Amino acid sequence: MTILHLSDPHFGTERPQVVEALVRLSAARRPRLLILSGDITQRARRAQFRSARRFVDRLGIADVLAIPGNHDIPLFNLAARLFAPYGNHRREFGAELEPAFESDRLLVLTLNTTRRYRHKHGEVSPEQVERVAARLARASADQLRVVVTHQPVAVTLEDDRRNLLRGREHALRCWAEAGADLILGGHIHLPFAVPLHERESGLPRPVWAVQAGTAVSSRIRRSVPNSVNLLRYERASTRAGERRACLLERWDYAAADGDFRQAALVELPLAQ
Repeated sequence: MTILHLSDPHFGTERPQVVEALVRLSAARRPRLLILSGDITQRARRAQFRSARRFVDRLGIADVLAIPGNHDIPLFNLAARLFAPYGNHRREFGAELEPAFESDRLLVLTLNTTRRYRHKHGEVSPEQVERVAARLARASADQLRVVVTHQPVAVTLEDDRRNLLRGREHALRCWAEAGADLILGGHIHLPFAVPLHERESGLPRPVWAVQAGTAVSSRIRRSVPNSVNLLRYERASTRAGERRACLLERWDYAAADGDFRQAALVELPLAQ
């Protein structure tokens, strides 16, 4: 199974040529699952969500997990923000704000980390942490175990520390103990993968934070081009025993070619 992870398309600021290139990439690589980790729109307007839905349908991916980001809650329409903050999101992407996917090789659990009373920052509640941990603990040894949030659980720039997910310390400990392998996110428009088990004390197993850049928006940051991630899970028997790894492919939009090109291929070793 190949997973396409994209984030922060910010429909309303999309670049048409990048949209078309991403449709071509999906057709060529044929991912089985799409994970869309928030900021689907720029201002949570119905027309922007409708455009995003049409784009997702054009990708031709069988299963879609889409969670809201802070931009997917109305900012200027205060009545909608207070009484129906996810109305337009639900209209196009379904009533479930924390959809999940499971197969015999994969478990993906998503979380809504936005709050109507927060403009930008996200948080994860103790109840969300415990619910996800309980489900991770029931996963099989054959499954790649993935958690998805909008705001990041790790950053690479000091300026981005203010963007870290509130409640992440408790969440990381609980999810690592329960068997999480990857935590996917977006929000900061910078793609990277970092080993949380080397950064955070007390994590009992390898856990990776995998961030996606902005998929199709003109709101690129630090001259990093539009980018998306493709993830592939490998589990094999060797003479030394079972081997588990995730292959992370980063694909960047190359303006000179008008297409997405593979910019990096990294193997993320997992707990065996």
